[in-house]
Amino acid sequence: MASVFSGSKNDLYIVMRRGALRNIVGTACSAVVLALAAGLAVGHYRAQPLLIRHEPARSSTVGSVVSPPPYSAAEFARLQAANASLDARAERLAAKLDTLSAFDQRLRAQSPRTAALSAVARTSARASNGDAAGGPELPPRPCRIAGAHRDPQATDDELDCLTATLAALEQGVSEHEAAWDAFPGRRPLAFGRTGSPFGNRLDPFTHHLSFHPGIDLVAPTGTSILAAGGGRVIYAGPMPGYGNTVEIDHGNGFITRYAHASKIVVHVGQRVQPREAIAKVGSTGRSTGPHLHFEVRVGGQPVNPAVYLALFAGESNA
Repeated sequence: MASVFSGSKNDLYIVMRRGALRNIVGTACSAVVLALAAGLAVGHYRAQPLLIRHEPARSSTVGSVVSPPPYSAAEFARLQAANASLDARAERLAAKLDTLSAFDQRLRAQSPRTAALSAVARTSARASNGDAAGGPELPPRPCRIAGAHRDPQATDDELDCLTATLAALEQGVSEHEAAWDAFPGRRPLAFGRTGSPFGNRLDPFTHHLSFHPGIDLVAPTGTSILAAGGGRVIYAGPMPGYGNTVEIDHGNGFITRYAHASKIVVHVGQRVQPREAIAKVGSTGRSTGPHLHFEVRVGGQPVNPAVYLALFAGESNA
């Protein structure tokens, strides 16, 4: 899973390495456009119908042999089916890229405010990466094969190349989608007003200046508390000062904490999805009334949750 914020050209983003995915998609798109001279052309991820022109046989002298058409009816039908399959996959890939790209734009706009967190996230991501790979960075090869419009075998080779290219792109997008799902930016309550913000405040019990490591979201007792992102439950139970508390590990050193719950509905080790119900609003622990105390922690340190929630503002079903 990639890190969350970046401050330099070669850093990883949670959604995509800077420009790399776009370059790959652009090159693959060009390859698709060039691929099937027999008629397959996706362009901007939209395939045109596969057309093969059958010209009438020219008159010839007696005894001459007329060359048969390069594609039989069965081959033509198979190519049409392959074309439709590639088109559908490319359309789905384009839709996913639209969502990820829009999030990437918001993420980059926020990064100057959170540059101090990037080093922690990057270090954690590299330390937890169990896969190892390497080699020189070379541009992808186009799938076009000369003479494919007259040679069914060459056309098959182009289709195989396109299929493999799309599969590689789909795998990359799936990995970025997993990181997007785990990003702790969804609002943990469907409704409710914001109470105390993150930072220094007057303590509600002592009325002395103190640090508030999260934000308070005020809602009636029993309101469902939702996971701000996908992850694994690492704590579920009473916690001094916090009352009934749930903690979720989202990977890369990111943890969210949900406190003062009246009831906990998950258990340690459980995998949860974004916006899945994990507890109920309450007023347990050091609390003056029913509300949710919500924290985002990076490398064990609390950070302002409002920065993360702003990235998903207006996307209640994200």
